Amino acid sequence: MSTADTASSGIAAKRGRPRHDALSAADVTAIPALEAIVGYRLRRAQLYVFQDFIDSFARMKLRPAEFSVLSVMARRPGLKQTEIAEELGIKRANFVALMDGLEARGLAERRKADTDKRSHSLHLTPDGVKFVRKMMEVWNEHEKRLVDKLGGAEERDRLIQLLDRIVAPDSAPR
Repeated sequence: MSTADTASSGIAAKRGRPRHDALSAADVTAIPALEAIVGYRLRRAQLYVFQDFIDSFARMKLRPAEFSVLSVMARRPGLKQTEIAEELGIKRANFVALMDGLEARGLAERRKADTDKRSHSLHLTPDGVKFVRKMMEVWNEHEKRLVDKLGGAEERDRLIQLLDRIVAPDSAPR
């Protein structure tokens, strides 16, 4: 702001004209404290959970997206790439790169699907099975820390129910 601008805004304030760069007291009181904003609180909690996850899995060099893919593959071997990507909300190009990384580490493999040779089914390798077993040990410790912070399994279940309400299809933003 130039000296002339500063002088003219000072003159405008002295003459009783509203300044355009300041909020009124009513405007300020209408602004919620961050701690009262659901989205802000969810984001802070997510950051905490992700940081604990990253710290927990640092030795394994495992990121949250890789954890999710390996978990789905372990629970339901043979799903197609597109099915897992869609379930996890991962874009196709990003999913291909993610799978390339898991394959390079020897944890997963793509196989031609029996019914459609154009698509690939995804499977853990024997090393991947061992890795997932270790991954679950680390995850159980991570999850226990979070559940303990919540006050137990009942509170975890309650939190999950509340979060499910937010993402339920009938509660989509209007």
